[in-house]
Amino acid sequence: MEKNLTQNESLIKRVVICGPESTGKSTLTVKLASYFKTNYVSEYARDYLQSKWDDKKEVCNKEDLIKIAKGQVERENTNINNSNKLLFCDTNILTTIAWSKTHFDGFCDPWLIKQSKLLKYDYYLILNTDTSWIRDDLRDRPNDRKKMFSAHKEELKLCHVKFDIITGSDFEERFQQAIDLIKKKINFD
Repeated sequence: MEKNLTQNESLIKRVVICGPESTGKSTLTVKLASYFKTNYVSEYARDYLQSKWDDKKEVCNKEDLIKIAKGQVERENTNINNSNKLLFCDTNILTTIAWSKTHFDGFCDPWLIKQSKLLKYDYYLILNTDTSWIRDDLRDRPNDRKKMFSAHKEELKLCHVKFDIITGSDFEERFQQAIDLIKKKINFD
């Protein structure tokens, strides 16, 4: 049996940037961290799966999902130290769950669902699909982005977390929406 994931305790507010592939999550995460002069957590799944693809030409399987969840929380724990009031997370366990359910016919390891209830985040921004899809080695469903958006939104609702949706095809407009929402929704005191 896998042991529970634990987050380092901190007064730092955790903000998750989530949504379907190719919606600008990573870029927005980095820009927000720079704007708010703080740290961010890069997407563990991207690095892990890119390495798997480069080394063996293999794609994600069910067994990878627990490794991905663990790796993401480890990065978060490392990067929360020395953060300045906020920590921006490029995805989290809810993204892993949504991805699992959409890619494995509704299956999600019960351990992942249990862990999602133990981990705490202060706010989520979910990015809509009104941006151009850009091909890379890992992106596999350009025609299913609306379905993926719905799956992400459903997971956020199931967990009863605070979230807002970022829309628009212009990246600078999305960036400004994100800044405005964070300033409005997060108590910095």
